[in-house]
Amino acid sequence: MSLIKDLMNAIQVLPGVGPKTAQRLTFFLLQKDPAGGKHLAETMLQAIDQVGECRQCRTLTEHDLCKICNNPDREYSQICVVESPADIIQLEAATDFKGKYFVLHGKLSPIDGMGPEELKLHLLVDMLAKPECHEMIIATGSTLEGETTAQYLSHLAEKGGIKASRLAHGVPLGGDLEYIDNSTLAHAFASRTHL
Repeated sequence: MSLIKDLMNAIQVLPGVGPKTAQRLTFFLLQKDPAGGKHLAETMLQAIDQVGECRQCRTLTEHDLCKICNNPDREYSQICVVESPADIIQLEAATDFKGKYFVLHGKLSPIDGMGPEELKLHLLVDMLAKPECHEMIIATGSTLEGETTAQYLSHLAEKGGIKASRLAHGVPLGGDLEYIDNSTLAHAFASRTHL
Protein backbone atom coordinates (compact mmCIF):
# COMPACT_ATOMS: atom_id res chain seq x y z
CA MET A 1 0.00 0.00 0.00
CA SER A 2 1.30 3.48 -0.82
CA LEU A 3 1.92 6.24 1.72
CA ILE A 4 -0.81 8.32 0.08
CA LYS A 5 -3.34 5.50 0.57
CA ASP A 6 -2.09 4.97 4.13
CA LEU A 7 -2.63 8.67 4.89
CA MET A 8 -6.14 8.59 3.41
CA ASN A 9 -7.01 5.55 5.54
CA ALA A 10 -5.49 7.14 8.65
CA ILE A 11 -7.50 10.34 8.21
CA GLN A 12 -10.71 8.30 8.05
CA VAL A 13 -10.30 7.49 11.76
CA LEU A 14 -11.80 10.95 12.43
CA PRO A 15 -15.57 11.07 12.94
CA GLY A 16 -17.54 12.15 9.90
CA VAL A 17 -14.58 11.71 7.53
CA GLY A 18 -15.31 9.30 4.72
CA PRO A 19 -13.16 8.28 1.75
CA LYS A 20 -13.88 11.39 -0.36
CA THR A 21 -13.16 13.85 2.47
CA ALA A 22 -10.03 11.88 3.44
CA GLN A 23 -8.81 12.06 -0.17
CA ARG A 24 -9.43 15.82 -0.31
CA LEU A 25 -7.63 16.41 3.01
CA THR A 26 -4.71 14.18 2.00
CA PHE A 27 -4.10 16.02 -1.24
CA PHE A 28 -4.54 19.40 0.44
CA LEU A 29 -1.91 18.57 3.06
CA LEU A 30 0.53 17.09 0.55
CA GLN A 31 0.11 19.70 -2.21
CA LYS A 32 -0.98 22.96 -0.61
CA ASP A 33 0.30 22.92 2.97
CA PRO A 34 3.04 20.36 3.70
CA ALA A 35 4.40 22.55 6.54
CA GLY A 36 0.93 22.64 8.09
CA GLY A 37 0.67 18.87 7.67
CA LYS A 38 4.00 18.36 9.47
CA HIS A 39 2.92 20.67 12.28
CA LEU A 40 -0.41 18.82 12.53
CA ALA A 41 1.37 15.44 12.73
CA GLU A 42 3.89 16.63 15.33
CA THR A 43 1.19 18.28 17.46
CA MET A 44 -1.02 15.17 17.27
CA LEU A 45 1.85 12.92 18.37
CA GLN A 46 2.74 15.25 21.22
CA ALA A 47 -0.88 15.53 22.38
CA ILE A 48 -1.45 11.76 22.20
CA ASP A 49 1.72 11.17 24.25
CA GLN A 50 1.16 13.91 26.84
CA VAL A 51 -2.60 14.37 27.30
CA GLY A 52 -4.38 12.19 29.83
CA GLU A 53 -7.21 12.40 32.33
CA CYS A 54 -7.35 14.81 35.24
CA ARG A 55 -7.02 12.60 38.32
CA GLN A 56 -10.01 14.29 39.90
CA CYS A 57 -12.65 15.12 37.28
CA ARG A 58 -11.39 12.98 34.34
CA THR A 59 -11.38 15.75 31.74
CA LEU A 60 -8.51 15.79 29.28
CA THR A 61 -5.39 17.65 30.39
CA GLU A 62 -1.63 17.47 30.09
CA HIS A 63 -1.27 18.01 33.85
CA ASP A 64 -2.12 15.96 36.93
CA LEU A 65 -5.05 18.31 37.65
CA CYS A 66 -6.91 20.31 35.00
CA LYS A 67 -7.25 24.10 35.19
CA ILE A 68 -10.74 23.90 36.69
CA CYS A 69 -9.86 21.41 39.43
CA ASN A 70 -6.70 23.39 40.18
CA ASN A 71 -8.59 26.71 40.42
CA PRO A 72 -9.14 27.69 44.08
CA ASP A 73 -12.07 29.93 43.04
CA ARG A 74 -14.11 26.94 41.83
CA GLU A 75 -16.52 25.58 44.44
CA TYR A 76 -17.19 22.00 45.49
CA SER A 77 -20.78 22.82 46.47
CA GLN A 78 -21.98 21.82 42.97
CA ILE A 79 -20.62 19.07 40.73
CA CYS A 80 -21.81 18.94 37.14
CA VAL A 81 -21.62 15.47 35.57
CA VAL A 82 -21.09 15.44 31.79
CA GLU A 83 -20.56 12.74 29.18
CA SER A 84 -17.44 14.17 27.52
CA PRO A 85 -14.74 16.83 27.91
CA ALA A 86 -16.33 18.71 24.98
CA ASP A 87 -19.43 19.21 27.15
CA ILE A 88 -17.34 21.18 29.66
CA ILE A 89 -16.21 23.57 26.93
CA GLN A 90 -19.85 24.15 25.92
CA LEU A 91 -21.03 24.72 29.48
CA GLU A 92 -18.12 27.03 30.30
CA ALA A 93 -18.90 29.14 27.21
CA ALA A 94 -22.65 29.29 27.81
CA THR A 95 -23.03 29.51 31.60
CA ASP A 96 -21.56 31.17 34.66
CA PHE A 97 -21.19 27.84 36.49
CA LYS A 98 -18.54 28.10 39.21
CA GLY A 99 -18.59 24.55 40.50
CA LYS A 100 -16.59 21.44 39.58
CA TYR A 101 -17.15 18.87 36.85
CA PHE A 102 -16.97 15.12 36.51
CA VAL A 103 -16.54 13.55 33.05
CA LEU A 104 -18.04 10.11 32.46
CA HIS A 105 -16.37 9.49 29.06
CA GLY A 106 -19.57 7.82 27.91
CA LYS A 107 -22.85 6.66 29.41
CA LEU A 108 -24.17 3.48 30.94
CA SER A 109 -24.71 0.94 28.19
CA PRO A 110 -24.42 -2.76 29.07
CA ILE A 111 -24.57 -3.70 25.37
CA ASP A 112 -21.41 -1.63 24.77
CA GLY A 113 -19.75 -2.89 27.93
CA MET A 114 -20.10 0.46 29.73
CA GLY A 115 -20.98 -0.06 33.36
CA PRO A 116 -20.29 1.95 36.53
CA GLU A 117 -16.72 0.62 36.71
CA GLU A 118 -15.88 1.76 33.16
CA LEU A 119 -17.28 5.23 33.94
CA LYS A 120 -15.18 5.25 37.14
CA LEU A 121 -18.13 6.31 39.22
CA HIS A 122 -16.20 5.52 42.42
CA LEU A 123 -14.26 8.76 41.75
CA LEU A 124 -17.56 10.66 41.52
CA VAL A 125 -18.71 9.12 44.79
CA ASP A 126 -15.48 10.42 46.39
CA MET A 127 -16.26 13.93 45.11
CA LEU A 128 -19.85 13.74 46.37
CA ALA A 129 -18.59 12.68 49.81
CA LYS A 130 -16.86 16.02 50.37
CA PRO A 131 -18.72 17.90 53.13
CA GLU A 132 -19.06 21.06 51.03
CA CYS A 133 -20.85 19.21 48.19
CA HIS A 134 -24.61 19.92 48.15
CA GLU A 135 -25.77 19.35 44.58
CA MET A 136 -25.01 17.15 41.60
CA ILE A 137 -26.13 18.62 38.28
CA ILE A 138 -26.68 15.84 35.74
CA ALA A 139 -25.91 17.00 32.21
CA THR A 140 -26.19 13.78 30.22
CA GLY A 141 -27.89 13.62 26.84
CA SER A 142 -31.55 12.83 26.36
CA THR A 143 -30.90 9.50 24.63
CA LEU A 144 -32.12 6.28 26.23
CA GLU A 145 -28.60 5.63 27.59
CA GLY A 146 -28.32 9.24 28.78
CA GLU A 147 -31.62 8.97 30.65
CA THR A 148 -30.60 5.63 32.18
CA THR A 149 -27.29 7.15 33.27
CA ALA A 150 -29.12 10.15 34.77
CA GLN A 151 -31.38 7.83 36.79
CA TYR A 152 -28.39 5.86 38.07
CA LEU A 153 -26.56 9.07 39.01
CA SER A 154 -29.60 10.44 40.83
CA HIS A 155 -29.70 7.24 42.94
CA LEU A 156 -25.99 7.72 43.72
CA ALA A 157 -26.68 11.28 44.85
CA GLU A 158 -29.67 10.17 46.93
CA LYS A 159 -27.53 7.54 48.69
CA GLY A 160 -24.99 10.23 49.54
CA GLY A 161 -27.64 12.68 50.77
CA ILE A 162 -26.89 15.05 47.88
CA LYS A 163 -29.54 16.97 45.90
CA ALA A 164 -29.64 15.87 42.25
CA SER A 165 -30.87 18.12 39.45
CA ARG A 166 -31.07 17.56 35.69
CA LEU A 167 -30.61 19.96 32.81
CA ALA A 168 -33.94 20.90 31.24
CA HIS A 169 -34.72 19.38 27.84
CA GLY A 170 -37.24 20.51 25.33
CA VAL A 171 -38.17 23.47 23.18
CA PRO A 172 -35.11 25.64 22.45
CA LEU A 173 -35.18 29.36 23.19
CA GLY A 174 -36.71 31.11 20.20
CA GLY A 175 -37.96 27.81 18.76
CA ASP A 176 -41.32 27.55 16.99
CA LEU A 177 -43.39 24.50 17.88
CA GLU A 178 -44.06 23.66 14.25
CA TYR A 179 -40.32 23.06 13.70
CA ILE A 180 -39.70 20.90 16.80
CA ASP A 181 -39.57 17.11 16.34
CA ASN A 182 -42.28 15.06 18.06
CA SER A 183 -40.12 13.36 20.69
CA THR A 184 -38.56 16.67 21.81
CA LEU A 185 -41.98 18.29 21.97
CA ALA A 186 -43.46 15.35 23.90
CA HIS A 187 -40.58 15.47 26.41
CA ALA A 188 -40.92 19.25 26.81
CA PHE A 189 -44.68 18.94 27.33
CA ALA A 190 -44.29 16.19 29.93
CA SER A 191 -41.56 18.14 31.76
CA ARG A 192 -43.43 21.46 31.81
CA THR A 193 -43.02 23.70 34.89
CA HIS A 194 -45.45 25.97 36.70
CA LEU A 195 -45.13 29.73 36.27
